[in-house]
Amino acid sequence: MLLTVFLAIVFCAAITLLLISAVAFVQYDGTNKWFFSSAPKEALKLLKPRNKELFCGAKAMGWALMIISILMILGVGVIAVWDGFRRSFSFIQFFLRYALIFTIYKAYDMTFFDWFLLCRFHFFQYYYPEVAPVYNGRKYGYNLKSQLLKLLVIFPAASALAAWICTLFR
Repeated sequence: MLLTVFLAIVFCAAITLLLISAVAFVQYDGTNKWFFSSAPKEALKLLKPRNKELFCGAKAMGWALMIISILMILGVGVIAVWDGFRRSFSFIQFFLRYALIFTIYKAYDMTFFDWFLLCRFHFFQYYYPEVAPVYNGRKYGYNLKSQLLKLLVIFPAASALAAWICTLFR
């Protein structure tokens, strides 16, 4: 249980690093809309490409941090599976591990990213002031329905699928 909570915290840290790297250092250049796919369509329409780096080497630093973040995410997955195999986890134990990691992540996403960074701290608006009108006056993030769909349907289904796959190879 303690390892699962630790893995969830590492997962949240990795996603935070990924977000900061994409928004602040790599930035939108007109081609990498994938990084901003969770933003509302109204905000995506207003995004202006940033062709000039924030500082010399910012993009390279951002890509390096993104690679580290992706490796951290993969590491969480590998350790979660390896430890489950080592401890001979059942389907339910694997499912609960993945569901807990996803639930902690989603709660973090909804409170820290959507509520704090987007609506209170205005992190995204600092780097992309042209999207500020889309977010002005919002008390919470933009996509609550989508967030709840992930939390209540998609993540439990993904957890069940991952647990089933793990039990096939156990």
